[in-house]
Amino acid sequence: RSRKIMQRFVSRVPGLFSQVNNSSKRLIRRGYAENVMPLTFASPSQVHYNNVNVKQVDLPLTTGAVGILPHHVPIVGVLQAGVMSVYAESGETKKYFVSSGTVTVNDDASVQVLAEEAVPLSSLDSSMCKEGLREAQQAMASAADEKEKAKAQIQAEVFEEIGKCVEIGRAACR
Repeated sequence: RSRKIMQRFVSRVPGLFSQVNNSSKRLIRRGYAENVMPLTFASPSQVHYNNVNVKQVDLPLTTGAVGILPHHVPIVGVLQAGVMSVYAESGETKKYFVSSGTVTVNDDASVQVLAEEAVPLSSLDSSMCKEGLREAQQAMASAADEKEKAKAQIQAEVFEEIGKCVEIGRAACR
């Protein structure tokens, strides 16, 4: 009986090698053999990257921060307010404040980031952040109903996150 089992296993071995070979081809097609990945990053008001090859993308997700490299497994994630860093092929790093949105890493190793709001970190102003936070906190305190209060609370959380990066310094948000 054990001989029959061994014969069946041995007869499947060529098929196993074929499956391994096909898997290797899929990995190469997904970008595992490359040092870059195509990134598309947009918000309703602007397209920041349109299928541009980058080395890495760091994102703030609701489940925690994630760094995406060319060999990353496919995922779908939800952005939370925070700093998104894009590492270009040239070695340059660009940072953006994103308020919310989604990220998708596809089977072909491409990455799509769709942000509700996205602003280059270099264009943020400390006094505007403080003013926005103050106004959001006032709106929370004077909210007539739970819907208004929730909206003001979200605004306050976003301004707090922006303020952390601006107050601590752009270097600390790396």
